[in-house]
Order: sequence, then structure tokens, then C-alpha cells
Amino acid sequence: MDDNSPRVSAAGPKRKDARRNQQTLLDAAAALFVASGVDVPVRDIAAEAGVGVGTIYRHFPTRADLVLAVYRHQVDACAEAGPELLATCPTSHAALARWVDLFVDFLVTKHGLAAALQADSTGFEALHDYFLDRLLPVCTQLLDAAAASGEIRSGLDAYQLMRGIGNLCIGAESDPRYDARALVKLLVAGLRRPH
Repeated sequence: MDDNSPRVSAAGPKRKDARRNQQTLLDAAAALFVASGVDVPVRDIAAEAGVGVGTIYRHFPTRADLVLAVYRHQVDACAEAGPELLATCPTSHAALARWVDLFVDFLVTKHGLAAALQADSTGFEALHDYFLDRLLPVCTQLLDAAAASGEIRSGLDAYQLMRGIGNLCIGAESDPRYDARALVKLLVAGLRRPH
């Protein structure tokens, strides 16, 4: 059978459709994890994604599989957003600030995800390495662009910034009086060059 047979091309749209359904499912799970924690009922995730519960279990047989997939999905989305924001925002600093907002959204979810994944320390370390490998270069690119345009101080370290933002986000999901986002905005404002 050659590669241009109808059966091969008919499978293509199904795979694309399945990937789109999986992305919708991961987006829905991530949103509900932020709003309600990682223990949100699977039926709520299915309803939010517009799929059946069986579809979730077909893609993710265990909750840990779903949590892991959401974590990786959010890392990838945050990584892909950096270059896009640099291309579309009016200034490099605006792109950095918008990316930091996305990063904060991810971190608030990540703390709940991390707690759910702590039992598997080897798997968790691999996820943390994936997180750093994907996001450090993006943060560095954003910092370098904002520094090159003269909007922020030069010589800022992406790891230190990401770590600082992460530390400001700890506990944000469990204390309604604590506004991590407001403190992170102050931190990002403090990156500006003194006038």
C-alpha cells in the first residue's frame, strides 16, 4: 500500500481532531484546577471540555496521568507564548509583563499539581527539569529584548526572576487575602531602568 492511499489520508483528520479534543480537555482541566484544585471531579472536567467522562479516561487512565499532562501542556503554552508576545506587544517590557502574568497563572496551578505529584519524586524531578529547559530560554529572551530596548536594567538573570516570582506565588491559592499577582507586578515594575 502506498503512502497516498485513502485510508492513510482519512486517518489524518481523525488524528488532528483527536489532538484538538485533547487540547480542549487539557485547557478545561487546567482552568478547573486553578479554580477548584486538582481534586475537581472528572465529570466537571468532562462537562467543561464538552466531552464524555470516558473520553478523559481513554486519554488519561489515572488522575496522575491527567495532572502530568496538564502540567506539560501549561509549560508548553507558556513557552510558546513568549516569542508570540514579543512579536505582538507594543514594547518588549509589555511582552515581558504579559508573559509574567501567564507564568503566574501557571505557577498557581503548578503548586497544586506539584502537591498531587510529590509521591513520585523521580517523575517530579523530570518535570521540574522540563519546566526549566522550556521556560528559562523564553524568560531570558524576554529579558534580553527588554534590556536591549532600554526598558529594563541589563544583566538580569532569568532563573532568579522566575524563582522570585515562584516564591511570591507560594500560598496564593490558599489565602484569599494574599494577592501574589500585585506583588509580582511590583517586582516587574522594579525591573525598569531608573530614570
